[in-house]
Amino acid sequence: MTTINTVNGPIAPERLGFTLMHEHVMVCGPSLYASFPDLFGPPEREARAIEALRAAKALGVETIVDATTFDLGRVPELLRTVAEGSGVNIINVTGWWLDVPRFLRGVSANQMAREFIRDVEKGFPGTDIKAGILKCAADFEGVTPELEVMARGVARAHAETGLPIMVHSYPTGQVARRQIEIFREEGVDLTKVKIDHSNDTTDTEYLEWILDQGCYLGLDRYPGRLVSPHARTVTMKRLIDKGYADRLCPSHDCMCLHIHKEQADGTIPDEHEFQKRNPDLYQYMHRHVIPDLKSMGVSDDVIHTLFVDNPRRFFGGR
Repeated sequence: MTTINTVNGPIAPERLGFTLMHEHVMVCGPSLYASFPDLFGPPEREARAIEALRAAKALGVETIVDATTFDLGRVPELLRTVAEGSGVNIINVTGWWLDVPRFLRGVSANQMAREFIRDVEKGFPGTDIKAGILKCAADFEGVTPELEVMARGVARAHAETGLPIMVHSYPTGQVARRQIEIFREEGVDLTKVKIDHSNDTTDTEYLEWILDQGCYLGLDRYPGRLVSPHARTVTMKRLIDKGYADRLCPSHDCMCLHIHKEQADGTIPDEHEFQKRNPDLYQYMHRHVIPDLKSMGVSDDVIHTLFVDNPRRFFGGR
């Protein structure tokens, strides 16, 4: 039977429930939270994260996929504490985001694959917390040589573990075309790949091309920038109307813990800059996006598909 590694142990896909497929509890950088905790705002930081997810759970959120890799400041024990305190399942990733330090240049894809596989099968170093999904990334610069190594490492870890892959991409530059080409070369099952940040564009022709390769789409930037929240939802509705509802995964790419930066007047705000743009945090989907979808005529059954059925099937459930 298929199980999914959460930070509190394995669960069956059927236990995921309403799932947000690309979120963060915290984003910073390696070891920053442990070394400089006061940069993260007022005390009771873990309590703030727990309360943010409890509020989302009260609206129906049962699971989040935490997309925080090592280079984004992953703290597995923090995620476990927040999951236990909030009652929300948290699935954490292994793999790599964009910040490849000079010390890793020249490391092979096979070496990185072995590291990622260890995170899945044995747990993150010093813990028994195991990764439940893989991640790689590329952005406006395209798939650089260093990021190609990480993508191929993730692809090879997928071949060994069978875990699905979430992909940070840059739709404005149609970067997923190269990312998918790499996955094809590595023999990846494209039905186990989710191309994220895809609602940073309204180019449905490009998005349909990704879907036609067999991939899922992460429509996971809400409220986002550049493209308005409503335009993002209109794009989602167009894809639903074209018959792609069974491979769309809306989410926020939200975080509740981040560095609080000093303002021009010397004060440090209680809220970090990302929270100012989205004070609803993980509740935004229920408060704004789902009502917007319903106003466009999207049924409750389709909404259930987006948030319950699609995550379950992506992770191997029926």
